[in-house]
Amino acid sequence: MSARPVRRVAALTGRPAFAAAAAAAAAGRGCSPKMAAPPGEYFSVGSQVSCRTCQEQRLQGEVVAFDYQSKMLALKCPSSSGKPNHADILLINLQYVSEVEIINDRTETPPPLASLNVSKLASKARTEKEEKLSQAYAISAGVSLEGQQLFQTIHKTIKDCKWQEKNIIVMEEVVITPPYQVENCKGKEGSALSHVRKIVEKHFRDVESQKILQRSQAQQPQKEAALSS
Repeated sequence: MSARPVRRVAALTGRPAFAAAAAAAAAGRGCSPKMAAPPGEYFSVGSQVSCRTCQEQRLQGEVVAFDYQSKMLALKCPSSSGKPNHADILLINLQYVSEVEIINDRTETPPPLASLNVSKLASKARTEKEEKLSQAYAISAGVSLEGQQLFQTIHKTIKDCKWQEKNIIVMEEVVITPPYQVENCKGKEGSALSHVRKIVEKHFRDVESQKILQRSQAQQPQKEAALSS
């Protein structure tokens, strides 16, 4: 990638972008300049771009996608978490940008897009939809938060589980009734019932451990304050 001088993108509004935004603001229309760029205006994938929003926020990153029709620009920026192997993806509506600068324009052909496993994505979307519907059903049925959390834990291991009113049905063999403790697991004695009981027991053990940890963390500042006084 060869370094190039910083240049402003003035064609986004048919006149300098910053001037258009200023004119719009002066006219009392806020920061919504019209986007009437001539054909061929685009941002190359891999280019380094800096934008100034109508709220005077400066955003800078690498172009990962740009849709000319909607004027939506996707930038990859350093992770806000500070982790070196992570990145933030920002979606920027150029209708609300007063200035755009291309810091480093990438002219070579970008690498080919990775192939998508459409069937896998469809399956994931279907699974997530089923989970949301199941959660909505539980809420509408008045299931306790503890019951909802247990259902989610079981579902991570055993997909064949569903709600029947306020009861959890696992593999059509085990029924867990409120308040959803180990002793509330009913079914024919065997491996299925034993396995479900172990999941329930571990779930509540983990929940209790988490509560103890949270209480300990909440008390830590008080202990430190007492020691320093």
